[in-house]
Amino acid sequence: MNSGNGGDRSQKQAVGLRGWARRLLLLALALMGISIVQVAVLRFVNPPFSSFMAIRLAEAWSGGDTRFRIAYDWRDLEQMSPNVPVALVAAEDQKFAEHYGFDLDAIEKAQQHNAHGKRIRGGSTISQQTAKNLFLWGGRSWVRKGIEAWYTFLMEAMWPKERILEVYANVAEFGDGVYGAQAAARTFYRTDASRLSAAQAARMAAVLPNPRRYHVGDPGPYVQRRANAIQRQMGYIGGRHYLDAIE
Repeated sequence: MNSGNGGDRSQKQAVGLRGWARRLLLLALALMGISIVQVAVLRFVNPPFSSFMAIRLAEAWSGGDTRFRIAYDWRDLEQMSPNVPVALVAAEDQKFAEHYGFDLDAIEKAQQHNAHGKRIRGGSTISQQTAKNLFLWGGRSWVRKGIEAWYTFLMEAMWPKERILEVYANVAEFGDGVYGAQAAARTFYRTDASRLSAAQAARMAAVLPNPRRYHVGDPGPYVQRRANAIQRQMGYIGGRHYLDAIE
């Protein structure tokens, strides 16, 4: 009798495990479906906000700063100075026109550097950073990296390169609470994104490793050196003519 009861319990446990497995599979499929719809819609609809904006606003309000506001003003790529997207590519991802979302050489070099160096270096492409800024959160967990890779794959499959670069130029954080080229141009230069010079765009791109530590309007020696290097790279990759390569 006891062995029979034990068999019944084992059978019930197996049935229960299969039930949970089905639920988890259905949940995973549902989340995948939602992500596909998100990316498909944002191919044509400009995002009203990003996950990073929502998180930053929640951080401020939870810390008692209820007066904190996000600066964000969408501009289409053709409404920006060509210096903006060229500076972003020169600074962040010079193989942007060539890869399919992932730069394996850059990832390998970053891993080697991080294994021996003190300052953490990232190997993310503009596509990966767009996925992270638009849909996800900060941090370096494998879970987040895995979801980031999935969104990156979807964007590269469903969006043209111009759209990825356009979205990145609008959701990248250029200062604490300052998102996108237009908000940065207004905040730091009192001008429009369409009028940004190569030097101004390079300085904006120079703070992207840590826009809450480095400042566009009051650059220190590191930002100045990096901005000068980015401006030189902008010329090396073809300047505004680089954009023809991604059309």
